[in-house]
Amino acid sequence: MTVTIDQFKNRWPNFLPKEFACKCGKCGEASGLKMDAYTLDKLQTVREEMGIPFIITSGYRCANHPAEAKKKQPGTHNMGKAVDIAVRGNEALQLIAVAQCYGFTGIGVAQKGGGRFIHLDDAQAAPRRPRPHIWSY
Repeated sequence: MTVTIDQFKNRWPNFLPKEFACKCGKCGEASGLKMDAYTLDKLQTVREEMGIPFIITSGYRCANHPAEAKKKQPGTHNMGKAVDIAVRGNEALQLIAVAQCYGFTGIGVAQKGGGRFIHLDDAQAAPRRPRPHIWSY
């Protein structure tokens, strides 16, 4: 499902399309409109329930993004079904709990050092991608 920027702003009022744009610097995908609409619906609901701003550090990634290029097959960011959110401490724990309630089944936890974040995705189970699944970086 493709949406316009105006439709994006109306459907997901707590986010800007550019927050989800690929950051590889090569592909020119700067719109952020390649994200999966149903994933963003879930993310909007989680954001509303938590009542805190989300800092999106990664959304869509093209196949040439350094993190995607290392993989044998496209990951959940390349599918437009994943986000990384800068969050720490109690808010990170709350985010994990709320995200699970709304159908996020892939949860990555990075909670050491300066670049703390939680990865959320709602991709379907597949070989080499069991669901639900939680991991640490």
